[in-house]
Amino acid sequence: DFVWARLALPDGSRLLAVSVHLSAKKEEMRAEEALALVGFIKTNAKPGERVAIGGDFNLRNLSEETLKELGAVVVVPVDLPSDAAGNFHTNSPRNRPYDWVLVDPGTQHLCSPVTIAGLEFPSGLIFDSRVFEPLRAVPPVQAGDSDAPQMQHMGVVRDFLLPPP
Repeated sequence: DFVWARLALPDGSRLLAVSVHLSAKKEEMRAEEALALVGFIKTNAKPGERVAIGGDFNLRNLSEETLKELGAVVVVPVDLPSDAAGNFHTNSPRNRPYDWVLVDPGTQHLCSPVTIAGLEFPSGLIFDSRVFEPLRAVPPVQAGDSDAPQMQHMGVVRDFLLPPP
């Protein structure tokens, strides 16, 4: 099963949004889950509908088969969201690419830079309160929020500029 929602967007289009939490155990299991997700999307996405997949992919590296499988329905961007230092890893130690927001090719073309606190992130932002500057520009966030007990993931922020209705 996949947690999903079908949303009406302001431009009149519809979005099939799927939230995932892929297996943390083995790469082969994640690839199988990705293949099942591709089947789900191919079966359930309506013609012309936008598709977004977001969540915890639990990837260990960028060469996992999981990304290749998902590439059948969404774009795996070359330029990944990152923090100001260029780190695109999203787990707490910031050494693995766990978390993603991926969209279909038509929506990928609408990707827009993320602007926050006067800073621009061309491919999107990985938000980590331990390294974000100036933190005072994003209240009520505190420096230790991303290091809270049981915190395992950083936020992935991507913006898309939809055409006017």
